[in-house]
Amino acid sequence: MSVLNFVVRRHLGNNETVKAKEELIFHCGFRRFRASPLYSQHSSADKHKLERFLRPDAALVVTVYAPITFPPASVLLFKQRSNGMHDLMATGFLLSVDPDRIIIKRLVLSGHPFKIFTKTAVVRYMFFNREDVLWFKPVELRTKWGRRGHITEPLGTHGHMKCHFDGQLKSQDTVLLNLYKRVFPKWTYDPHVPEPVPWVRNEQQLPVQEVEME
Repeated sequence: MSVLNFVVRRHLGNNETVKAKEELIFHCGFRRFRASPLYSQHSSADKHKLERFLRPDAALVVTVYAPITFPPASVLLFKQRSNGMHDLMATGFLLSVDPDRIIIKRLVLSGHPFKIFTKTAVVRYMFFNREDVLWFKPVELRTKWGRRGHITEPLGTHGHMKCHFDGQLKSQDTVLLNLYKRVFPKWTYDPHVPEPVPWVRNEQQLPVQEVEME
């Protein structure tokens, strides 16, 4: 067993929403199994941003725990309906067997300027105690209007902090702090896949109404 990374594209005939960690059925080469995958961006960087949904407009990398398979094996992703039928969600191929691929999840903390000076401002509502301000002091700040800055020092004991920026802030601006955390796929591998219900065309005829002849 290892961590398998597949490059897939959403099937054009299916518009159903598919969330991350939602159980899907994989047909990879000669194997068939169930798993709850993670989705991440397909890029040449060494860190890849987590995606919360299987997007229809771009190729994504699907990451699961599964038996080792040699690339470029083809893969089909199905989702089982409540009535037992399988819907094709995405198609693709095996990119790599690499447990060292880094998938990161971005969290954004927001605060609001309380007092604004020429290039400094007092920001509140991002933190609520002095220790958190000191812990995140080395992290760079940004605003929705494009300003960059950093935390200078905490003020008081309720999370207020003095920040320095490359320009004067607007009163309606929002101060943001990006945090990144590495995420891992869950061990949800299940080799027992229920057989799909065969599709049967419904050819029921409408009842013919009797008409009385005069």
